[in-house]
Amino acid sequence: MFDVQIQQLPGNKDLPLPDKMSAGASGFDLQAAVTESCWVEPGAWELIPTGIALAMPVGLEAQIRPRSGLALKHGISLTNSPGTIDADYRGEIKVILLNLGQEPFRIERGDRIAQLVFQQIPNVSLTSVQQLDDTTRGSGGFGHTGK
Repeated sequence: MFDVQIQQLPGNKDLPLPDKMSAGASGFDLQAAVTESCWVEPGAWELIPTGIALAMPVGLEAQIRPRSGLALKHGISLTNSPGTIDADYRGEIKVILLNLGQEPFRIERGDRIAQLVFQQIPNVSLTSVQQLDDTTRGSGGFGHTGK
């Protein structure tokens, strides 16, 4: 179990802390901490504050992911999905909402706008080499196996 500290930033005590909506949920729902309602026009994106900051131990990251219901019903996603929050970041968590739908999308204070999922990060060491070992795939990339 990892201990993650959460701070409600000034002016946001009226919003509940992120919470999981079911016992088996992976993500904590993040809420919009906008001071007044705002709109995300089709094809546009907006930076939405959440009113919280985190302190995580080294070896952990938080990922911001879209909410499936908003994606299905309104075409709402994130421009950088998943967004990464590093263990040493202490600023306010903000979400870049992207409207891929056909209608403007309204955001009100307290709306659930994204999910916060925690992931353990392995300790990795990169070793410089002159040549990599060969595999069957080799350098086959985008679309190399067909449609």
